[in-house]
Amino acid sequence: MSALVDALQQALGGDPVSDRPIDVSRLSHDASHYLLRPQAVVLARETGDVARAVAVAREHGVGVTFRSGGTSLSGQGVGDGVLIDTRRGFRDIEVLNDGARVRCQPGATVRAVNARLAPYGRILGPDPASEIACTIGGVVANNSSGMACGTTQNTYRTLAGLEVVLLSGTVIETGAADADAELKALEPELWQGLAELRDRVRGNPESVRRIEHLFSMKNTMGYGINSFLDHDEPVQILAHLMVGSEGTLGFIASATFETVPLLPKASTALLIFDSIAHATTALPDLIAAGARTAELMDAVSLRVAQALPNPLEALRPLVVDQHTALLVEAQAQQADELAGTVADLTAVVARLNGLTALGLPAAFSADPLARARAWQVRKGLYTAVAGARRPGSTALLEDIVVPMPALTETVSRLGELTAGHGYRDSVIFGHAKEGNLHFMIDPDLREPTQIDVLAAFTEDLVDLVLDMDGSLKAEHGTGRAMAPFVERQYGPELYDVMKQVKRLFDPAGVLNPGVIITTDANAHLVDLKLPELVDPLVDRCVECGYCEPSCPSKDVTTTPRQRIALLRDEASGVPGIEQDYSYMGVQTCAADSLCLLACPVSIDTGVFMKQHRREAQPAVAQKIGVGLAEHWKPTLATLRGALTVTDKVPGSVLAGVTGAIRKVLPTDLVPLAGDDLPGPGRSRTKLDAGPADGAAEVVFFASCMGELFEPCGGDAVPGPARSFLELCARAGVPVRLPENLSSLCCGTVWRSKGLADGATAMAVRTASALLVASENGRLPVVCEASSCTHGLHTLQHDLLVGGEQELAEQVAVLTVIDSSRYVAQHLLPKLQVNRRLGSVVLHPTCSDRHAGDVDHLRAVAAACADEVVVPFDAGCCAFAGDRGLLHPELTASATTREAAEVRRGDYDAYLSSNRTCELGMSRATGHSYRHAIELLEELTRPV
Repeated sequence: MSALVDALQQALGGDPVSDRPIDVSRLSHDASHYLLRPQAVVLARETGDVARAVAVAREHGVGVTFRSGGTSLSGQGVGDGVLIDTRRGFRDIEVLNDGARVRCQPGATVRAVNARLAPYGRILGPDPASEIACTIGGVVANNSSGMACGTTQNTYRTLAGLEVVLLSGTVIETGAADADAELKALEPELWQGLAELRDRVRGNPESVRRIEHLFSMKNTMGYGINSFLDHDEPVQILAHLMVGSEGTLGFIASATFETVPLLPKASTALLIFDSIAHATTALPDLIAAGARTAELMDAVSLRVAQALPNPLEALRPLVVDQHTALLVEAQAQQADELAGTVADLTAVVARLNGLTALGLPAAFSADPLARARAWQVRKGLYTAVAGARRPGSTALLEDIVVPMPALTETVSRLGELTAGHGYRDSVIFGHAKEGNLHFMIDPDLREPTQIDVLAAFTEDLVDLVLDMDGSLKAEHGTGRAMAPFVERQYGPELYDVMKQVKRLFDPAGVLNPGVIITTDANAHLVDLKLPELVDPLVDRCVECGYCEPSCPSKDVTTTPRQRIALLRDEASGVPGIEQDYSYMGVQTCAADSLCLLACPVSIDTGVFMKQHRREAQPAVAQKIGVGLAEHWKPTLATLRGALTVTDKVPGSVLAGVTGAIRKVLPTDLVPLAGDDLPGPGRSRTKLDAGPADGAAEVVFFASCMGELFEPCGGDAVPGPARSFLELCARAGVPVRLPENLSSLCCGTVWRSKGLADGATAMAVRTASALLVASENGRLPVVCEASSCTHGLHTLQHDLLVGGEQELAEQVAVLTVIDSSRYVAQHLLPKLQVNRRLGSVVLHPTCSDRHAGDVDHLRAVAAACADEVVVPFDAGCCAFAGDRGLLHPELTASATTREAAEVRRGDYDAYLSSNRTCELGMSRATGHSYRHAIELLEELTRPV
């Protein structure tokens, strides 16, 4: 143990501090193309931890880097000293003044904040594309903006106040009425220094002119020295210097924002012009007519968009030459307001057809599907190019901004520049309304010659942007990528002002050294990340971190990004990872595949971890898996018998026995059972669907989960399978059960444990039975357990893995539907709800999210109660079949915030759509969760 780590542990206690190779490696990676390995990582629990860790680092002469979301692209989230992760303990959100303001801690994501604000009809001003994962700490530290907010509703403009922890440990609430006096009293030198710099800047007409020009555009290059012009009080100058400071001036413990109105009405059109000149000529009129966004896509972008799955009709016949597109959107609060704006924009478009050679006719659409498809073109560019890049190359996304009159020439020259340096398919797109361009290049940084090319390209890019009197960074922050060029953009005088700012806040250079201010002219070319190839399933990963907020293991072990990054580090020769990876990476992955829904390049880390489990299974285990599949009915009977026995054993005794066994045998084999383990369910052989014959309208595949575990309320209640059959009977819908149902399974249990041979064997049995029962797909197949519905959707994959090509092709005709969807769409209109509850809380499962069934589950719940609450923090419970029994710490961590939210309410029922998820949520909250269709069956019983 190093002296630094020892001092940190003494100051903070042991738990938050680590120098284990696996912890250092997993937190070294962010979305940028830089990689620095810290000497120690601190998982800060509260502000005091941050202050103490910074003090220790300062004493040891070691740099400190703050990390929240890790979506930053310019290297400001990595460091080689002490890395302080502030996501886990800093996620609180407080809505103030009926939504007019919101106070957030740095670990809260933009999406989470906006979800809290939505009931008030408000939203944050900054709207970064990474809102799913970027955190408030990063939003403030990088002065985030986005597609619609421009320079009037960005972070800087909507900031109401900050809680700032300075290097000395002083905490300043900049929004307090006496904040300036407090700063002067507590930090007199800093207060005086800021006042003097204010007067110095204001007293230099050239400095004023240069600042006013650069900050009339989006500009995140260097420090926000416009604060010296915009604010008089040193404390407000301090607050606004913190915006965009990238962790180099202090720690942002919380931020309070003035919110902006949520504009729920929108209409969108894709306008295709025959040249960039015609597109940019059209911009002023479109903006004047009320365009809220105007996203530019160059000719290369359009060629890439044509290759996307299911491209827009307007793009299919287009022979792209110099064409350029603008994706224009109008937004409003009310439909009539939107209609007026669309009419004005349509009139502009009509004039453009004659005046600027509009390439193809276009019309505005408010249809959600049409709008989504149009935005898919814009948002799919990064996905398409990053996903298709050469193996081992880096998806390096950059951004610049130029004055509007220079946009046409800049796009043209930028295209020539990227092509001239050998970067293929370098799409150029961006926020044309702001003159803000994004582009992606794909250097292979493992090749020394490619680093030379990158160096030459960067020099040419700097020359181009500064020739156009623009800024080298518009949204992504200076970081390490552009730190060597800050002086070139601002000139010696203003760069010296920035250096004086840094000295005032951080005279020893402790905070994020090398970021924004640097003496190294080649800082942008060192400490580059060299991605290793580890598996085609994950080699496309750009380490953006979009997957992390939805990952149930994020607060207990690792995230999808970290799992992949660790394998890359191990492949590159970093020692000490392998010994911990099985537990940290593989065993505690819930394999719920929610990461797939968030991943911009469509990586399913859950499937990848299942592959790891499969590779770890010896041949004998695979044979056992096949045997279990072939004898599933008696196996289930045995398991039910075991549950019958354990149901009679006191929970404390059962937990003690299984806990003792887990100390000897692997924890991934022996479950930890306690008094919340339910008794056995009823055999599926006792299910009675009634007379269906040839009149059946649906095939019901009752899951073996209901056979294994008794329903909430015990054997006296019907359970979800019998409830579904009863609802069908009341609605007059005849049902058919597959033959030999008790021998069938969706295969999830084999798939989850990596028993591929057993999964294929079961898939053959189940697929064959369902083809017969459904009359080769004529009838839909319904399952009452959402995870098993998801499992049935995977039958084709299991068949293909096992080489059952012919059956895999046949099973594609099956239509598999979850019971929530079927009940909502087909049964509810035919049912009479005879009594209703006041309020229910709903836990949608991962499978509901994958299938798009959350709204259907909500509809079932809404038929039962006047109020349906889905917690803001609802996510994967991580029970994941038996994961919650094998690794209860995983479920405990995954459900912490949702459970706390549930416990603050008072509900008449607690609902979900899957038995094991119900077990997980019951354990977490202390309330008994049940299937929503069980409650519906109860409330529709004849009076």
